[in-house]
Amino acid sequence: MARKPPKTAVVAFKVEKELAELLNKLPNKSAFIRKAIAAQLGVTCPLCRGKGVVARGLHDHFAPLLARFSSRSCDGCGNALDLPLDPGDLDDETRGRLEQFFLGGPLYCDGCYDKAPSCDDCGWHVAPELVAEHNRKAHHD
Repeated sequence: MARKPPKTAVVAFKVEKELAELLNKLPNKSAFIRKAIAAQLGVTCPLCRGKGVVARGLHDHFAPLLARFSSRSCDGCGNALDLPLDPGDLDDETRGRLEQFFLGGPLYCDGCYDKAPSCDDCGWHVAPELVAEHNRKAHHD
C-alpha cells in the first residue's frame, strides 16, 4: 500500500481543559480530529437539515424507508452490504473500509476492498476501472 503524503501544516485551537484531557487519552488525537472535521464537513442530513432531530410525524413517516434502504451493493462485486446509520457503531477495521464511502467514495465489501489498489494521493481503495473517475471527482484542481 502506498504511503500517504506527510502532513505539513499545523492548525491550533483552544479547547476546555476537560476536552484537552480527553483528547490526550486518545492513541492518535491528530487522526481523530482530522476524521471529526471531515465528518462535520459532510453533507447536511436532508431530514433534519443538520439539527439532529425531526418532528415525530416525519420520523414515523421516514423510519420504514430508512430501514428498507439500509443496504447497498458493493461497487466491486455487487453483493449486498448493510449500511450502518451511525459510523460510531463500527469496529476499527470496518470503519477504515467504510470511511471512504461515508466521505463520498466507492463502497466495497472486505474482499473487493483488499483487491482494489489504494490511490497514491488520498489512500482510498479504488478499482482500476474507476481510477480516472476517482481522480476527476476527488483530485480536481
